[in-house]
Amino acid sequence: MKNELRRYYKILSLIGGVVILTALILYTGGFFRTGLIKPGLLKTTETEKISPERITYAAVKQIPEWYEAVGTVHSKTETYISAQITGRILKIVVRPGDKIKKEAPLIYLDNREFQARLNQARQGLEAARAKKDQAEQVLVAAQAVYTQADANYKRIKTYFDQEAATKNDLEQAEASYRQAKAGVEQAKKGTVAARARVHQAKQVVEEARVALGYTKIIAPEAGEVAKRLAEPGDLAWPGKSLLVLHAPGALRLEAHVREGLIKKVLRGSQLQVAIDALDTTLDGTVEEVIPSADPLSRTFLVKAAIPAIIGLYPGMFGRLLVPLGERQAVVVPERAIYRIGQIEVVKVEKQGRWCNCFVRTGKEMDGKVEILSGLNGSEKIALRDE
Repeated sequence: MKNELRRYYKILSLIGGVVILTALILYTGGFFRTGLIKPGLLKTTETEKISPERITYAAVKQIPEWYEAVGTVHSKTETYISAQITGRILKIVVRPGDKIKKEAPLIYLDNREFQARLNQARQGLEAARAKKDQAEQVLVAAQAVYTQADANYKRIKTYFDQEAATKNDLEQAEASYRQAKAGVEQAKKGTVAARARVHQAKQVVEEARVALGYTKIIAPEAGEVAKRLAEPGDLAWPGKSLLVLHAPGALRLEAHVREGLIKKVLRGSQLQVAIDALDTTLDGTVEEVIPSADPLSRTFLVKAAIPAIIGLYPGMFGRLLVPLGERQAVVVPERAIYRIGQIEVVKVEKQGRWCNCFVRTGKEMDGKVEILSGLNGSEKIALRDE
């Protein structure tokens, strides 16, 4: 008896499970829900009057087909600003987005140490000049002594030849002459050395002046500040980037194009570039095609020059449109699309009455909208009021 009851309970449990599972399947499939909008035509409850100027027809046309290579807008010229010397940043006078002119000041470094070096170098130059003047005076005096000794030697030698002077007098005059001549040579060497020290001191002053000038970092060319990579108080040194500048009006889109289309993006070819953020399409010119494919994505990097327009900045998203040919598509004017929430409908005339036809739209082009499903291209349709 107990075995029969257990078997009976098992059968009931199995039947109950099947019933519950069937109910869940029917519920998730929408069997128990009512009032849902079915695809197709939905007739209006009243006859709507449409003025003749709002009536047109859906059409089947040849539309261009594109391959969209996504990419990023870049500046053609990026200038990285760094210091020529090591120093503490005192002040940065620009921020990202600032327009700057050529040789405009950008960054000031602490110049106290370099100013002190320049002052010291100038003092060294003055000392070298004073020693040069002194050496030149010594040379003048030595030349005067030499002139006098030379004249005396010649006079004594003449007297000696006439036996009017002794040999001792001649030897003394000759010794004085030779000593004066050596003094002139030594004075000349001292003057040359003093002049060399002046020249060296001038170079030290020039180096100190140039180093002091490096504490004021200026713009090498006109452009726009793109990035600020340092702040006042930071230590700057050669090779460390402090700012990034973009050249004005020099932009391009860099996109990856699949290798099967590389013949359609030859250098110099004209292609369209879509900038979604600005809802606009620009004329682009292919400037570079990197002759090396990415083995992972099987794409080539293509760089297309684009004009600079208001609101277009490096880093923005863009699409390079590579033409593939044409295809047939049903198109209607953009004004024919009625949007109710996320639902898109077109008013279509059927047997003298206007009905809402649910459609799925595709690309938009020149005021026209592609209809992917819902119309066949021969319907009379109504436009929205402007």
